Amino acid sequence: MSKKLILENVSKHFGSLVAVNNVSLEIEPAEFLCFLGPSGCGKTTLLRMITGFEEITSGKILYDGAVINNVIPQKREFGIVFQSYALFPNMTVSQNIAFGLKMRKVPQKRIDERVKEILGLIGLVGWEDHYPSQLSGGQQQRVALGRAIAIKPKILLLDEPLSALDAKIRIRLRTVIKRLQEDLGITLIYVTHDQEEALALADRVVVMRDGEFRQIGSPWEIYKRPKTSFIAGFVGTSNFIAGKKENGRVRFGSRKIAVSGIESIESETVYLAIRPENIDMLLSEDLPEDLIPENIIETHVEVINFLGAVVRITFMLEDEEMLVDISEKEFGRRNLKRRDPIRLYFPPGAFHIYTERFRKLI
Repeated sequence: MSKKLILENVSKHFGSLVAVNNVSLEIEPAEFLCFLGPSGCGKTTLLRMITGFEEITSGKILYDGAVINNVIPQKREFGIVFQSYALFPNMTVSQNIAFGLKMRKVPQKRIDERVKEILGLIGLVGWEDHYPSQLSGGQQQRVALGRAIAIKPKILLLDEPLSALDAKIRIRLRTVIKRLQEDLGITLIYVTHDQEEALALADRVVVMRDGEFRQIGSPWEIYKRPKTSFIAGFVGTSNFIAGKKENGRVRFGSRKIAVSGIESIESETVYLAIRPENIDMLLSEDLPEDLIPENIIETHVEVINFLGAVVRITFMLEDEEMLVDISEKEFGRRNLKRRDPIRLYFPPGAFHIYTERFRKLI
């Protein structure tokens, strides 16, 4: 039997509060899985139940075919890296990495060999005699990773491991974590509220809200085919339009727009989402024959946000603020300024259609 980790109808209650509500999932061997969601959605509680640090209210957790609900954390042989690095300040880098091996009474020669191997994997050769206080935050996180993988865990679990680091270090350490997981061939479960991090790292993403799984899929599926308006807003950025069906179109304020697939929706009121990068900015002389005139919007630039390779422009549509993304090159070519007129096209096939109102995070 392959060594899957299986969650069967797992719940966690804290009195009347339901932190995790009846979730089920099969995690494949050597899979990189990410639990993604806002604060308070239950993702860390679920991770703690998997590690054994939190008792399950109901349901089962199975590993390699055996129920491990009552197995203490030390016996599960899972490696864990918490948000706080929890390094021993009085131990050197080498001693921190070796700690779990010493507790398992591994022979010293083998410990020395394993520590040397780990230092190479995490890129800290030459730092073995330094203490945590002499290391940067990124280096400390690498030591925490090294300590977790030194014992050759069956599963590696990371709880918001990069949240305390600055942006550039986070991106570098993402590469370290992804490479380690692939090189070691281990199952890795990663908890984060950072959707960019989840999309960059995971084989599969589990989007959580209110203690429940709202969507499970590849990063591409989660981003391109969000099942709910919450996911469309939480993962990436979306513009939202609330309207009513009318003669095969959607009425939004004084406008009617064509939306692909609207005829299959039974509800009269519909909620649409469209990504900023899926709105086309037209040149003033552009009017290709295949464009639907109703979906061409003439408006003005309200705000310009330079994001590097992308420039995000805020515009108004029926008194609603919306966003369109264009490339930095295109922005430079057009030399756009605030209040400049722009012409936008909303492709009918670029909309996601929902029947539930978008509920913003507080």
